[in-house]
Amino acid sequence: MLQARCWSKSLQKRAFDIIVSAVILACTFFIGAIVCVLVRLGSKGPALFRQSRVGLNGKLFTVYKFRTMVEDHRNGPGLTRHGDHRLTSVGKVLRRLKLDEIPQFYNVLRGDMSLVGPRPKLPEYSVVSDWRYRPGITGLATLVFRHEEEMLRDIPGDELEAFYDSEIRPRKARLDRWYMRKASFVSDLNIIWRTAAACLAPSPVRRRAVPRRTAIRAAEWAGERGSLSMALETESVE
Repeated sequence: MLQARCWSKSLQKRAFDIIVSAVILACTFFIGAIVCVLVRLGSKGPALFRQSRVGLNGKLFTVYKFRTMVEDHRNGPGLTRHGDHRLTSVGKVLRRLKLDEIPQFYNVLRGDMSLVGPRPKLPEYSVVSDWRYRPGITGLATLVFRHEEEMLRDIPGDELEAFYDSEIRPRKARLDRWYMRKASFVSDLNIIWRTAAACLAPSPVRRRAVPRRTAIRAAEWAGERGSLSMALETESVE
């Protein structure tokens, strides 16, 4: 297992997480209240979505999001792609603006998550059971594959899981490992800034067919060639 660098496991990073998440929760309280009402009015079911995820050292925790799908969404596939019929009208807007992620700042405040880190995995999809970093709300892999739902739209339903497992998931894991090894306060600020910019001014998604057998091209198509190429250059030293 790769050893964590100082910043990724430091008390300073944890203090930064607590301060920022507390400020954001306070500033978005009324927005969150409005979103709760809209979610409840838009479809039957609770305003919050709860699910078990794998956290630091393999410990399970409950992640919170604003619900973006119909209540019986678990009857469908585990992956979501563009045009998924399970998404509610309100949910589509929340996902596009990333407002569904606001409750996760409570997870950060609790210590379940960090502001920047690998996305929290479902227990059945977590290959590493003793992951030594807190999962994050955003991260390098999250930015590179921020148009993931659009990337997957042309993959046939019966090939979706296999394509994701063989092409996208390993690339995400490699990006996460590389970033967490080299993370710093400045690099985390850069990731947070880029995430905020992408949420406030989402870049238009170009409608193109995604190659089925190469996630590299898929990520390049999403407009992140520089970040992905930089990360994959480390492949030979891992």
